[in-house]
This record gives sequence, structure tokens and C-alpha cells, in this order.
Amino acid sequence: MSMDIEGQHPSTQHFVPLFTFDHLPAGIMRETSAACAILAQRMIDTLPDGPELSSGLRKLLEAKDCFVRASIGHG
Repeated sequence: MSMDIEGQHPSTQHFVPLFTFDHLPAGIMRETSAACAILAQRMIDTLPDGPELSSGLRKLLEAKDCFVRASIGHG
């Protein structure tokens, strides 16, 4: 999945590569990470660029990391 970030602030662009999931093996880990990437892209597409978007992306990234770790060994 390639996220569209053209014209976004550098602080928003910073997070995009951190939501990649193609390197993960097929299964629940990849599906979990992909769901977070889809949500991140939706937020980038629909919300105004700014500090709150960057903060939300940072927290979503932290949550994604937790969710992926929780999926290890399941599936």
C-alpha cells in the first residue's frame, strides 16, 4: 500500500513510512498493521494538516506497535 502524502506537512510525511506493512509475513500481524495504515491514510486524507494530526498519527503508530506485538503468536 502506498500512502498519498503529496502536499502534506513534513511532520505528517514523517509518519507514512512507519505505517508500512509489506515486510510482515502474511497473517494476523500483517492484517493488524494494514488496518492501522488504512486508518492513518484516512485521517491524512480527511483531516486538516497540523499539530493535532501529527499527534494523532504518533499515537496511532504507538497503538499499531502494541497491536502488532499483541498479535505475535496468534494466527
